[in-house]
Amino acid sequence: MRRAIADAELGDDVFAEDPSVNRLQELAAEMMGKEAGLFVSSGTQGNLVAMLSHCQRGDEVMCGDQAHTLLYEAGGAWAVGGFGLRTVRNDSRGRLDAGELRATIRPDDEHFPRTGLICLENTHNRCGGAVLSEEDLSSVRDIADQHGIPIHVDGARIFNAAVALGIPASRLADYSDSITFCLSKGLGAPIGSVLCGSRDFIKRARRARKVLGGGMRQAGIIAAAGIYALENMVERLADDHENARVAAVGLREIPGITLTPSPQTNLVYFTVEGRDAEKMVAALEERGVICFDESGRIRWVTRYGIEREDIEEALVHLSAIVRDGA
Repeated sequence: MRRAIADAELGDDVFAEDPSVNRLQELAAEMMGKEAGLFVSSGTQGNLVAMLSHCQRGDEVMCGDQAHTLLYEAGGAWAVGGFGLRTVRNDSRGRLDAGELRATIRPDDEHFPRTGLICLENTHNRCGGAVLSEEDLSSVRDIADQHGIPIHVDGARIFNAAVALGIPASRLADYSDSITFCLSKGLGAPIGSVLCGSRDFIKRARRARKVLGGGMRQAGIIAAAGIYALENMVERLADDHENARVAAVGLREIPGITLTPSPQTNLVYFTVEGRDAEKMVAALEERGVICFDESGRIRWVTRYGIEREDIEEALVHLSAIVRDGA
């Protein structure tokens, strides 16, 4: 990946003249089954660009009550877009409650804000890396089509979902009008995400990206890493899933630990009975196991560079901390 960065052919992406960025965008669109792609600095930027491109000020954006867009993106929809985020319950598998979604969509009445977009998340972070299947996505697509509402997917880890289901990512992306995925998570690139959709949508998105200061010049030095990631790092995500499974098996053997929930992909959440998660994280860090406290749960993430022996070592340290009351 570093060699790809060093050897990248460069141009000016503000004028769509960086060949490495253009290649990344074309490759990403092809893998998502979309017409075009747009390189953005992060998933958060990609999601906000998507909302700005789909919606008008004053619109409501429907999302899950556990959505990353709602909880961890600094309120950009409100602060920058002038949109309201209206929530629908996520179940334990990250799915939206279909009945509640139908009931929450605004009628076409001048007294109400317009429902401009439905946002989904796949895999779903707060729901433990849960995978939305084609059936899950289809049910929301049906509702959206009945009301003429576009769908955007925060697909930060969409390739994890695809690998877990054993299908191409394009099959999952097919149920959305736009999708953002991260190059810098399981795919291992240092920076960046790609937003994909129709050509007309991406034309609007380029303008929205510019508004957010996302027009970068010789961005090919980072896009080259993204190309390498898409060409070499997707299939190996299965290794991360297996390591997460091994971690879950080991965690179940430690008294007082509860998985919340059992992992489907590469995210492992758990609690330790009677113990403060923040203090547990600090104790693990002292032993070289880096993780964090997410709302009272401890999160472990398996990724490239973390091997089976690292999982086993982390379990040994955690077991000792629990046993010794450290």
